[in-house]
Order: sequence, then C-alpha cells, then structure tokens
Amino acid sequence: MSAPTPPGQTVADLLGLVALGELLAFDRMAADARLAPDLRRRAALSEMAAAEIANYRRVADRLTALGVPPDDAMAAYVTPLQAYHDSTEPRDWAEAVTKAYVGDAITDDFLREIAVALGEPDRQLVLDVLHESRYAEFAAAEIRLAIGADPTVAGRLSMWARRLVGEALSQAGRVASADQGALTRLIAAGGDVDVAELFRRLTAAHTARMAAVGLNN
Repeated sequence: MSAPTPPGQTVADLLGLVALGELLAFDRMAADARLAPDLRRRAALSEMAAAEIANYRRVADRLTALGVPPDDAMAAYVTPLQAYHDSTEPRDWAEAVTKAYVGDAITDDFLREIAVALGEPDRQLVLDVLHESRYAEFAAAEIRLAIGADPTVAGRLSMWARRLVGEALSQAGRVASADQGALTRLIAAGGDVDVAELFRRLTAAHTARMAAVGLNN
C-alpha cells in the first residue's frame, strides 16, 4: 500500500530540491568533463551530464503538472546548493570522479530514504532519477585506476572525500532552513522514522563505499 502523500507544497518543495540538484549536477559534470585525460573518459562524463539534464526535465515537467513553476520550486535552494558546488570544485580528474562517486551517492541514499514518504507517481519519479549504477561503477573504476597508478593518491582523495561530506552536511543545514522544515515534515510523514538511525545508515553506506575503492573514511 502506498504511503499517504504529504501536503502538496511539501512534495513540491522536495521536487524543487531534486530538480535543482539535477540541473546543477549537469552544469558540474559538463564542466568537469574537460578535466578528462582522454576523449573516452570525456565522453563518459558528458553522457552522465546528459542523463542529469534529462532527469531535470522529468522533474520539472512533474512540477508543472502540479501547477508549480519549476523556477519557484527551486528558488529557495539555489544559494545552499550552489555554495556546495562552488566550495568543492575539483582540481583534477581524480577529484572530479571522486565527487561524482561520493557526493552523488550520498544524495541518492538520502533521497531513496525519504522517497518512501511520497505517494505515487512522485515516489517512483524520485527513485527513477537516482543515478544509474553504471555511472557509479565508472567513477569507482577511475578512482581505483588513479590509486593503482600512484598509491599516494589514496590519501589525497580520502581527504577530498571527507571534505565533500563535510561541505554537504554544512549545506544540508542551510537547505533545511531554506525550505522552512519541508524535508523534516516529509520524513515525519513516512511514519515511525528514527532520524538518528537514518543518518547511521547513510554513514554506514558511505563508509562501505569509500572502502570499496580503497579510500579511508
């Protein structure tokens, strides 16, 4: 049985956050593709960027169908999400793929957790726009290659990943403030949700993901 859909504005707030995340991810991946060491890798990241903009369009279309202008739904989140990307601009290809691997996965894990509070079709839409596993596998393979070529890179990328998480958590507080508690209400609408346990699960998944590519948490 589907969970009851929370109030419409709360759903629109969440979809606005997802839409802006997809739009900014497109911007970032398209720019980061220029850091690729060869055309094959550049094409791979460009394909990832293309998927992001396609996902943005799906969410924007859903917002329009709900009678909410996408620009309005995204507006509150522009400052914190843009600040995250501005403060975590990669310096090279290894940092770019680590950001794609670590940063996107944390976001996906969180969205997967809170999507259970949505009714259909919004629940399935959010799940559908999560990043495809082949992109995570590509980024993971690139990180392993970088470490294999120079084991000292592992330390630098581990520090970079920790910075990504720290910046993400910092901006998450600003997101919660910007949407005036919409995400909190959405989590609460999911039923008996233990927020502390939620974050423990997110942390455990992140730790396992880091270990899988040879990085230290």
